[in-house]
Amino acid sequence: MKEKRWRSILKAVSWRVIATFTTMVIVYIFTREFLLTLEVGFFEIVSKIIFYYGHERVWNMIRWGKS
Repeated sequence: MKEKRWRSILKAVSWRVIATFTTMVIVYIFTREFLLTLEVGFFEIVSKIIFYYGHERVWNMIRWGKS
């Protein structure tokens, strides 16, 4: 069964929220700088959503492992 594009987008966004929060906690623990934490979180969430979406679409074209 082929996955719809909107499903790939929703999966990418939901995962990025969790992963970005984790990264922000780590940045804050190491730096104790709130502004830096927000900046890293912003740039990470935008760039990684784009890369994850592309990754999902490529994998969706690969027939291996599908029934």
